[in-house]
Amino acid sequence: MSLFEQIELKKTSLSGEKLIALEKFLSAGFPTKKDEEYKYTNLKEITEKDYNFSPSEHHSITKKQLDELHLGEEHFDFIVFINGKLHKELSNISVENAEFLTLNFALSHPSYSDVIKNHFNTIANKELPFCNLNEALHENGFFLHVPKNVVIEKPIHVFYISQNQDENTFYNTRNLLVVEESASVEVIESHHNFDDNFVFTNSVTEIFAGKNAKADWHKLQNDSETSYLVDHTFAKQERDSLATVNTFSFGGKLVRNNLDFIHNGENINSFMNGITIIGGEQLVDHHTAVHHKQPNCESYQNYKGVYKDKAHGVFNGKVFVDKIAQKTNAYQQNNNILLDEGATIDTKPQLEIFADDVKCSHGCTVGQLNEDALFYLRARGISKKEAQALLLYAFANDAMQNIDIEPLKVKISKLLAEKLEVNIEFEDLD
Repeated sequence: MSLFEQIELKKTSLSGEKLIALEKFLSAGFPTKKDEEYKYTNLKEITEKDYNFSPSEHHSITKKQLDELHLGEEHFDFIVFINGKLHKELSNISVENAEFLTLNFALSHPSYSDVIKNHFNTIANKELPFCNLNEALHENGFFLHVPKNVVIEKPIHVFYISQNQDENTFYNTRNLLVVEESASVEVIESHHNFDDNFVFTNSVTEIFAGKNAKADWHKLQNDSETSYLVDHTFAKQERDSLATVNTFSFGGKLVRNNLDFIHNGENINSFMNGITIIGGEQLVDHHTAVHHKQPNCESYQNYKGVYKDKAHGVFNGKVFVDKIAQKTNAYQQNNNILLDEGATIDTKPQLEIFADDVKCSHGCTVGQLNEDALFYLRARGISKKEAQALLLYAFANDAMQNIDIEPLKVKISKLLAEKLEVNIEFEDLD
């Protein structure tokens, strides 16, 4: 039975808004290559499989396995979901003066009704099939509300783990982050499949940054070759706020990242950085959009890709500047290197500008390593393989310059070196 047919059967168990969302999804169906937004990404590999929608809660995750997933940090907070369920005994939450809960608890508890009503499902695009599917079927995820003037010093790492599943498994994760005026927080998100069976995760995240707030979200995507991920992240910012979404894609059979920033005030700064290094027959597709709706705002997009073997990359970056959004400064760059003849990249940066006093730029490059630089290194006794890796490391490195979590920066550097098969010391990354 196909995934669509399995989803159809869910109609009998839903009601209210969840049923409405499911019916909207069923009416549209999964995107195909006939849809412009999925022109280069074929989802058939995912949708023609059958999945278990109710994973077994049994797990045998050991402390050693969990430790290996950590970034080497000593003082982070972390929350662990295994097979769709929160495991408090494996989590470490010391957050004070903020509400850190499972989303399901927040949705059902009267104490959080005002925050939920004002934020939940208000910026997720209800015209997108995967968002509707997530609204109908989400059963796990977390909610974090950071009140006014609260600064959360420790980064928070959220783990989504799947283990001991006898069948392919389908997860719909949903996250909500609300950062009030002059508050700040940093979140790291990672997904991990420990089984040989396939896992498909449909994730939706809504981020709200209030006036003068700071909200950073780092996506560490280094899952197994039996994992699929479709991720939609929406970030809405008020005046004087700063928000960052960094996306580091190294693992997973097929990964689709959809990222939307919405400016709802002046003097906003938005940062989107991405590093993709994949090989084999992996596919990573980045679709970004920044909606400049107010004057005097800035956005920066810097995505780097390295593709080996028969890997396929996609980048589609959009910047929309409304008529009233004068003095906008929008930068967008996508640079890619293809290491093998079978590797491909489809890249399409786009600008739609309706204001006349702006500074906007975009560009993309697709090429190979610089032969002169390669010759320079080899002339100094460095092997060809190591010289290539060092150049690739330098190429990707500038997309991680705004990471201010040192253990995360070290982890990304180590993953870069591992993927590029080079030995690099990380004692001083500055």
